[in-house]
Amino acid sequence: MQLTRFTNAFKRLETPFYFYDLDILDQTLRLYTKLIRKYGYHAHFAMKANANPQILEIIHRAGLGADCVSGNEVQLALDLGFDPDTIVFAGVGKTDKEIRTSLQGGIFSFNCESVQEIRVINDLAAQMGKTAGISLRLNPDIDAQTLSHITTGRSKDKFGISGKDLTEALQVVKACPNVKLLGLHMHIGSQITEMKVFEELCAKMNTFQKWFEQRDINVEHINMGGGLAIDYEKPLENPISPFELYFETIHKNLEVRKGQKVHFEPGRTLVGQCGFLISRVLFVKKGKGKEFVILDSGMNDLIRPALYGARHVMYNLTSESSKRKTYDVVGPVCESSDRFDGAVKMPETVRGDLLAICSAGAYGQVMGMRYNQKELAQAYYSSEL
Repeated sequence: MQLTRFTNAFKRLETPFYFYDLDILDQTLRLYTKLIRKYGYHAHFAMKANANPQILEIIHRAGLGADCVSGNEVQLALDLGFDPDTIVFAGVGKTDKEIRTSLQGGIFSFNCESVQEIRVINDLAAQMGKTAGISLRLNPDIDAQTLSHITTGRSKDKFGISGKDLTEALQVVKACPNVKLLGLHMHIGSQITEMKVFEELCAKMNTFQKWFEQRDINVEHINMGGGLAIDYEKPLENPISPFELYFETIHKNLEVRKGQKVHFEPGRTLVGQCGFLISRVLFVKKGKGKEFVILDSGMNDLIRPALYGARHVMYNLTSESSKRKTYDVVGPVCESSDRFDGAVKMPETVRGDLLAICSAGAYGQVMGMRYNQKELAQAYYSSEL
């Protein structure tokens, strides 16, 4: 396991901490950018997945723009040197302050999620003497067949403008002189494993495009969102998502008009596998019919298992035992939900062992918190160890 070459360095560091293998990130970005160049596509990294400035600088140097869901993310992207023309601002609840920050920064596009939002952006842009580029985020009523917590394209979800509201949305756009309709946008969820879901997404976008063309509106930009899964079950064996198959699926099924630009918003699929949460075993405790491995990291460092019931593969990096045992791996936070996984099989584990929790590069550090007044975990990089 390549990760073990860093074990001696890990032993000297205070735990818990996030570790980023920049070789994995570089390999992932090289393949991704090669393919978007092949098809002439454009990409904006979803900063909600990871807002670590060093990671963002690498992604920026690779030529990607930024997909933001808050005013602070917009400001961070601007501060790090992302070209405003490559920044998009999504989110179902943009505040006036966030909209003003984005207008002042001259970003490329707001992904608008409601009719009322269009009016608000128009009014604020008028007050500032600006014109806001907007894309309409459409709700295609597609089940992404992923965790219910992270699916966003069903009619019952809070995201996007439904088909029944399109006529009103279009009327409002035409009546708002300080917004300019640039394109159409759809994002239906995260951690999508089935290509047939993306085929259905393309079919819905094709249908929506025809609806607009019937009304003499030809949009210049099509944004297909993100959502391609990573392999949480075999992260070390499959560190890179199936980008070739994904883009081939889009290319075959999306009807792109002459001169149109196609955009994507990758997040987890670029950074998920390069990040690890490294934690030290505090205690091994016998319970009723089980043993608990109690770590010094918890839901405050990686909330996905507690929040979603998500599972992350983990490895004991330091045990020299040939005996394998089964443990429930838990954290120190005073919540019963502070549990990484149950019935985990690993070499016999003792106090002081180091565990690596995989696939923590997305929705790990960025969701860290100081619950129980725990310290925020530091980040280290393969280039410095």
